[in-house]
Amino acid sequence: MHHATAIVETDTIGPETNVWAYAHVMPGAIVGNRVNIGDHAFVEGGAVIGDNVTLKNSVCVWEGITIEDDCFIGPAVTFTNDRNPRSPRMDAAAQRYAERDNWLAKTVVRRGCSIGAASTICPGLDLGTFSMIAAGSVVTRDVPAFALVMGSPARRVADVCSCGQRLPGKFDDCDCEACSETATQRVQRGFK
Repeated sequence: MHHATAIVETDTIGPETNVWAYAHVMPGAIVGNRVNIGDHAFVEGGAVIGDNVTLKNSVCVWEGITIEDDCFIGPAVTFTNDRNPRSPRMDAAAQRYAERDNWLAKTVVRRGCSIGAASTICPGLDLGTFSMIAAGSVVTRDVPAFALVMGSPARRVADVCSCGQRLPGKFDDCDCEACSETATQRVQRGFK
């Protein structure tokens, strides 16, 4: 379902994907199936969004951002894709922006990752499988699989289970009391 005020310009979007009020999906964006794109969200051409992803309201997903399956992106999360941004219209920067490889820093949000509201994701990062970013965090470095990070800059404070619950120890060395997933099951899933 696409809301009457949504602008969906891509041809590559899953049939069960919802795009809500005033959201904009540009040509060249790839959006999977069963994705929920909230009000006032923006997906730029060159962005890739997998299946079963939730993008809450006011999220912007820029070119070079890949969000794998089963991810949650909280309201007002800010992604970035340029380590040294300048206006490409400024004479001093025009040459740099003539080629994408000169400025585009790609970010991958791995399967099952959750990013809390109003977090900022700096460019060129890898956010690990089933990792969790606490609300309001500023992520400046890669996040390992199953890690819970928070703060500015974000630092690892614990590990979480696939179900999202905080674990009493390392993800590969303890079982989850909330869902009964074992460390062995978690490791067998494979992760990056």
